Amino acid sequence: AITGKRNLVIATGTGSGKTETFIYPIVNHLLRELESGTLKKPGVRALLLYPMNALANDQIARLRTIAKRFPEITFGRYTGETDQEHKDALQSYRIFHNNEDPLHNELICRDQMRDTPPHILFTNYAMLEYLLIRPVDSRLFGGGHWRFLVLDEVHTYSGALGVEIAMLLRRLKERVVQSEQGKLQCIATSATLGGGEKDFPKIASFASDLFGE
Repeated sequence: AITGKRNLVIATGTGSGKTETFIYPIVNHLLRELESGTLKKPGVRALLLYPMNALANDQIARLRTIAKRFPEITFGRYTGETDQEHKDALQSYRIFHNNEDPLHNELICRDQMRDTPPHILFTNYAMLEYLLIRPVDSRLFGGGHWRFLVLDEVHTYSGALGVEIAMLLRRLKERVVQSEQGKLQCIATSATLGGGEKDFPKIASFASDLFGE
């Protein structure tokens, strides 16, 4: 479904492969860009949005194992924990990863990501608010290559928070695709959303309202 450019909600249990259902198609898209020669043009292609840093850290570790094979694909995590300068970020990385160095294609500090935005960007919704308003981060939203918008743990975005996130996503879409529907492929995941096939229409309606697609 994702390789067919459909928007999708992935609602299935913990440990059943939700991450792989969107990571592999995103990597596939980037490899096709590599083949066509467009990957060398700077700019974010996929935004992976998480409700908390711990989830972003876990997911980027899973991408890291895949990214080892594809050094042309860059990725980075931009959260409140991300250091400004490379020397500080490298020290933090080594402490957190048993004195290992990052992959060549992993951007680990704010300076790197502002200078050359990663193809795959990990962040949380609180940081995305800041990124959208700070001029120094404006390059993250340029380039015209945005393609994927992924929300993990989407069941957390209900009630007042859901309204806030829906507005945040609309601001993002205005910034990167001038609010044109269908330009961004929207993917949501959850281990607890819905109770089976009978809830599919309700889940689809919820996601449609959230993403504005």
